[in-house]
Amino acid sequence: MSKLIDLTDRSSDQWIKMGESEMQTPVREKTLDFDIAVIGGGMAGICSAVSAARNGSKVVLVQDRAVLGGNASSEVRVIVHGVTKLKSGLPERETGIIEEILLLNRFCNEQHSFTVWDHVLYDYVTREPNITLIMNTQAVRAVTEDSKIVSALCWQMTTETLITINAELFIDCSGDGLLAATSGAIYRTGREGKAEFNEKYAPDEPDGWQMGATILLSSKDMGKPMPFKAPPFTIKFDADKTHTDRRIIPFVEGFWWVEVGSNNDIIKDAEVDMHRLMGFAYGVWDYVKNSGEFPEANSFALDWVGSLPGRRESRRFMGDYILKESDQLSHKIFEDAVAFGGWPLDEHNPGGIENLSQPPSFWHEHFDRVYQIPFRSLYSKNISNLLFAGRNVSQTHVALSSSRVMGTCATMGQAVGTAAALCVKKKVVPRELANNHIKELQEQLLRDDAFIPERLADDVNDLAKTANKIWASSTTSGDVKLLIDGVSRDEQGEVHHWKSNGLNAEVIFEWDEPISLSQVEIKCDTNVKKNIMMLKNTRENDAYTTIIPPELLKSMSLQVIINGDWEDYGEIKNNQKRLIKFSFDEVLTKGFKFILHDTYGAENVKLYEVRAYK
Repeated sequence: MSKLIDLTDRSSDQWIKMGESEMQTPVREKTLDFDIAVIGGGMAGICSAVSAARNGSKVVLVQDRAVLGGNASSEVRVIVHGVTKLKSGLPERETGIIEEILLLNRFCNEQHSFTVWDHVLYDYVTREPNITLIMNTQAVRAVTEDSKIVSALCWQMTTETLITINAELFIDCSGDGLLAATSGAIYRTGREGKAEFNEKYAPDEPDGWQMGATILLSSKDMGKPMPFKAPPFTIKFDADKTHTDRRIIPFVEGFWWVEVGSNNDIIKDAEVDMHRLMGFAYGVWDYVKNSGEFPEANSFALDWVGSLPGRRESRRFMGDYILKESDQLSHKIFEDAVAFGGWPLDEHNPGGIENLSQPPSFWHEHFDRVYQIPFRSLYSKNISNLLFAGRNVSQTHVALSSSRVMGTCATMGQAVGTAAALCVKKKVVPRELANNHIKELQEQLLRDDAFIPERLADDVNDLAKTANKIWASSTTSGDVKLLIDGVSRDEQGEVHHWKSNGLNAEVIFEWDEPISLSQVEIKCDTNVKKNIMMLKNTRENDAYTTIIPPELLKSMSLQVIINGDWEDYGEIKNNQKRLIKFSFDEVLTKGFKFILHDTYGAENVKLYEVRAYK
């Protein structure tokens, strides 16, 4: 502790401010107070901070880089995979905050630029008035009393400042979890043995192996011959010894299997591994360019090479429940389910690129449907006010092989951000929330358009469910009454939507007796069976789209019955979200109706849910 405090002692700093006679002493220390501190500005951290802020808490988001996004940022450029592809070949895409981000990118970044993507994330976070964003800052130590984090000591590199952050709750979404580790939170590294959790894909005996980090690269066609000479640090790629699963083509978007893992301290070895990864990456590119096996690469040149490796695994912090392989494969139903996943069990081989004879990844099993993630895996078992989201949650190594992808991490992020805000409101710790208020957490997540598989929404405050008459001007599929059935997507082959016959369609809710009304919400269609994340090698097919989803509702208006007449109460043009909200001063009314004017290309409009609140 004393060494960290000494960082603020600048008495020996001989700073002469020109134009003044006296020597100055720089001030490089400050203390900030918040309800919730979110550590780590990757996709999980962004979703945590935004969800906590929208649910009423004062939030600080601390990011150790100059850009947001973590592994998804322009510094690393990993694709935001989630439930990208089930056995059907189609996704079961994440909604809620992560979908809002990906849709915003569709509107603002049609050119698929990774550096613009950085600023889409910056724009999205800084729009929230309840969020204070602190960049280039790492939380280096937790101050803990009575098994509770009191404050986080953070070092801001650009300003040489020690920032002390006091908060009621802390959410560690940093991946490696330095804050959580220094708080004394219990964690694991490496692989559990097969017997501990009866996991068929675990090794026979436990060991320290962790999936590694990767440096990505990209190239572009220059339209002329582009010779390449490998730099001296290059490590030769021995193609004769490599497994056939290490595919070279397409080479445009780099090689995810240029990976170095560790059986020891993967964090301590990070800088050594970075230098090795740089050598391996250039070695593969040298093979592409100069082996003669890929004449199509003759006109291609490196366009970008990462300098920051994207890490897959390090610490996993233990909660009241440890998610395991069998939970995922059996699709276990959890009473406290708050998030979901469905990326295959995808464990990379021990050794990475240094183990060329084995495939780079063991695709153990693919899923035919998504699995649940329980809230008890998202908070610490021994630090009372600590939550986490991302690859560092309470799970086994094998379970991590599926849940580690960023779209899935984002669903955990929205869950813990919402949970932390509820903890602040109720003045409880996460364990108490799990034991006594889990339904309220789930209902808020569902209202905010998070998806919890096989969990029906049942909000007792939703007035739409009490309407005496619900009808639509036209229907081609589904039923207008499905808009209050508690499921906001077509799930497992069952229909839960209403779809119009043409546009300027109307949906009407009416009551026999007046109700007090001040908010109406709808969830429209964005086609969750197509991926919308940004790819390095764009494609348009059954599973991916590069455009704004044509099904998305573009413009609509709301009318409310006032003294027997329909009056205009809101209009939205150029909508960019699946969850659309109208808020107004409270009125007494016997009904409201939506007039659905236009989509981004679909002939008919599809809705999944309508809610109404006092």
